[in-house]
Amino acid sequence: MERTFLAIKPDGVQRGLVGEIIRRFETKGFTLVGLKFLKVSRELAEQHYGVHRERPFFGSLVEFITSSPVVALVWEGDGVIASARKIIGATNPLTAEPGTIRGDFGLNIGRNLIHGSDAPETAQQEIALWFKDEELVSWQPHLTPWLHE
Repeated sequence: MERTFLAIKPDGVQRGLVGEIIRRFETKGFTLVGLKFLKVSRELAEQHYGVHRERPFFGSLVEFITSSPVVALVWEGDGVIASARKIIGATNPLTAEPGTIRGDFGLNIGRNLIHGSDAPETAQQEIALWFKDEELVSWQPHLTPWLHE
């Protein structure tokens, strides 16, 4: 079963959108296997955004993600990575489709509410960075037979 990492960023937390965002993934039929509410350390932020280290906006990414609590999540399901990217919407909320999280609630690219892994390799790396193995719970919701053949 495929897994992906999502983080509801400080703007999503501060705007009270945590429940709405989680609801969208639950309604789609994905299984929540990891959840943390945390204040992100500078070290974790720098590791998470390491791919952007040489870019001029790296510092502002780190400052923003450490400015307020974040909700880190791991979701499981068939095609969860690609589907999550569609649910989240384009990086720039101004071009994100209506019906997506960013299209419905996002205001600008610097405050786009949520991060989602973009590939299986990235998902594995991000899950390992944010969660210990024992913090993930494998389980089968009672709805599973009603969602999958």
